[in-house]
Amino acid sequence: MTTPILRRLEELRALRRDWTQKSETLALVPTMGALHAGHLSLVEAAKAACDHVVVTIFVNPKQFNSPEDLANYPRTEHDDAEKLAPYGADAIYVPDPDQIYPEGYATTISLTGVTDVMEGPNRPGHFEGVATVVAKLFLQSGADRAFFGEKDYQQLMVVKRMARDLDIPIEVIGCPTVREASGLAMSSRNMRLSPAAVAVAGQLNPMMEAAAERLRAGEVYAAQEADMRCQLADLGFSEVEYIDLRCAETLCTMERLDRPARMFVAAWLDGVRLIDNIAV
Repeated sequence: MTTPILRRLEELRALRRDWTQKSETLALVPTMGALHAGHLSLVEAAKAACDHVVVTIFVNPKQFNSPEDLANYPRTEHDDAEKLAPYGADAIYVPDPDQIYPEGYATTISLTGVTDVMEGPNRPGHFEGVATVVAKLFLQSGADRAFFGEKDYQQLMVVKRMARDLDIPIEVIGCPTVREASGLAMSSRNMRLSPAAVAVAGQLNPMMEAAAERLRAGEVYAAQEADMRCQLADLGFSEVEYIDLRCAETLCTMERLDRPARMFVAAWLDGVRLIDNIAV
């Protein structure tokens, strides 16, 4: 059965009112489309947790740093709807642009702290775009829970902080990264890699896991970072924006493994910016 597509806020709210009257819960899975197995795993988790699931698809211009990147982002609404059909989502909310940013729209949500590192300096304005659109989707839907992948771990932390600080009554849940057989984190950007680059990109995650093992054995992080930068250069990565070890809760930098941590990498390969992170 085809999943209904909603384009207007009043349609979404009419559904939500009906479910609220029946005391039924709603889970939201926000996406920008180009769905893959990682997104579908979020839908599965949402379906298991709540009575109803709405998947949102909105390519948010405010979180892109270049017009070219925005123009190149895949739009695959028909294919996305077909992929979602077996998963039991109740609706796909694909809001018309004026439903998110109506004429005269003048409000932006900006955070400090969790946005000041890694992706923040490298993508100015990105997290303001994320926080703003996600807050709107939370408020428009009135969802009880929202599901995000840990592949974008910093984004997950931003969304959690935003919802907490603004007292939005929603539980934000992070789900494990879904990976290709090689270990490459699934991403809509992967489709822009050449077959040769896909094979190279698949070596990133095993490299990170090996460094994590050395950290667990007591080695300091600086040596691991230097070694990984050399390995990435040898593999053909053209630029490494950051390799960081950070506290899993605060995103503060760490030199030794003395509390739960995440290792983060952002690097360019074949003209595509790849990011990944793992628990350490």
